[in-house]
Amino acid sequence: MKRYITFITLCLCFIGSAQNINDVLRYGLEDMQGTARFQAMGGAFGALGGDMSALNINPAGSAVFNNSLLTISGSHYFRDNDASYFGTANNTTLNDIDLNQIGGAFVFNNTDDNSDWKKFSLAFNYDMVKSFENEYYASGSSNQGIDNYFLNFAQGVPFGSILVQEGEFIEDAYLDIGAVQGFGDQQAFLGYYGGILDPEDFDDANTNYISNTSYSSVNQEFLKNTSGYNSKFTVNAASQFRDNLYLGASLNFHNILYDQYTEFTESGYDTASEIQNTTFDNLLHTEGNGFSFSLGAIAKLNEYVRLGGSYQSPTWYRLTDDFSQRINSDLADDDIGFIGFNIVNLFETYRVKTPAKLNGSIALVFGPNGLLSFDYGYQDFSQSELRPANDSNFQTVNNQIANELGGVSTFRLGGEYRLGMFSLRGGYRFEQSPYANGNTIDDLNGFSTGIGFNFGGSRLDLAINRTEQDVNESLFDTGLTAPAMINRVNTNATLSYTLNF
Repeated sequence: MKRYITFITLCLCFIGSAQNINDVLRYGLEDMQGTARFQAMGGAFGALGGDMSALNINPAGSAVFNNSLLTISGSHYFRDNDASYFGTANNTTLNDIDLNQIGGAFVFNNTDDNSDWKKFSLAFNYDMVKSFENEYYASGSSNQGIDNYFLNFAQGVPFGSILVQEGEFIEDAYLDIGAVQGFGDQQAFLGYYGGILDPEDFDDANTNYISNTSYSSVNQEFLKNTSGYNSKFTVNAASQFRDNLYLGASLNFHNILYDQYTEFTESGYDTASEIQNTTFDNLLHTEGNGFSFSLGAIAKLNEYVRLGGSYQSPTWYRLTDDFSQRINSDLADDDIGFIGFNIVNLFETYRVKTPAKLNGSIALVFGPNGLLSFDYGYQDFSQSELRPANDSNFQTVNNQIANELGGVSTFRLGGEYRLGMFSLRGGYRFEQSPYANGNTIDDLNGFSTGIGFNFGGSRLDLAINRTEQDVNESLFDTGLTAPAMINRVNTNATLSYTLNF
């Protein structure tokens, strides 16, 4: 009974921090989601408007609509990950289906013929701007064991400070050390009671630790599964001034749900090693919300040429994490099984600020025959922040962000050719790496195509969108520094239905 009460009542807030640079990239980088027409044309809608997902690029776009409408979109996601780790290759695929967009715009024409303001639009739109559904599996023979992870945290920590006290349950000690002493000391605690390391001297004042493992190389298996979404609900207002200028503004409300499960297995130690098998698993759950606003304009220079410009503010997120771990080895303490995913550490609420974005666009419209459009966007990820900025742990991460991340340029190109009720579409998207070195995450390239059927009062659109990107991802933030090299190919098939009224 006491152990059950411990699980319920000792979910304390960490003073230490497990948040890092990945939080900024996870919530700051967005997929190209949205309607099928938007995806098929590479998202190049900054100077066009006239599509519900175009509001994500330029909020003036809703004033381009000639009538009120409702659009709903569903997507099938196919993830294909090729992971190479110390020369061993593994492939993982994942399929998912989601309702990724629903929204509508209401257009009100001005009945005063003498007014320069021709019409006003009010729009509401839900978009899943990023799906976190993904999985990869990596395996290989490494010269860096999991003991390095725990030793990096343990060195310098007094042995007496990570011991279970008399009459204390092991899970109570695990939570208390995390809450009072911080994340690093808690990992040292896990390393010791998980049997991975021992102090050089069993005196309470000892601060030096040694590994209980012996190896020249070890066999490692690592599975990472993520799920959840970053969704955005947009409230938009826009207006047409005279015949050639559209102005708009949006308020954007984000909702975050993110789960990350990692499973690590290590074996293949020397025959003389007291440890022959180790497992170490982690579970992270994040939820929260965010807010941003955007302003934009579209100008018709003449019958053929349109220009667009927009500003999206930083997005300010408020997030909470809970985090669970479990570990086992041949030398683990008998009670180590009581520390599992039912023993939950709660972090204090923290904030993430992702960078503002500027977008410039040009489009050529060839009457009823079709169009070509080009967008350029820019975000400076070195301006991202974890907050409160005066927190010493966040100061370290923010310095890393400023030094390692840089400006991200995005290019989108799209075209549409109309044949009566049919429309043929194609697009290309390039997104620069957010890392200044360009290596940790490579540039992203994407191609898309689609077709539309206009029935007059309604429209049906289909799109296929494919992106590819290489990522070097370390299994852990410290200790195991050799990354798994992952080739990510994401393919979306999206179907949208639009009803005019």
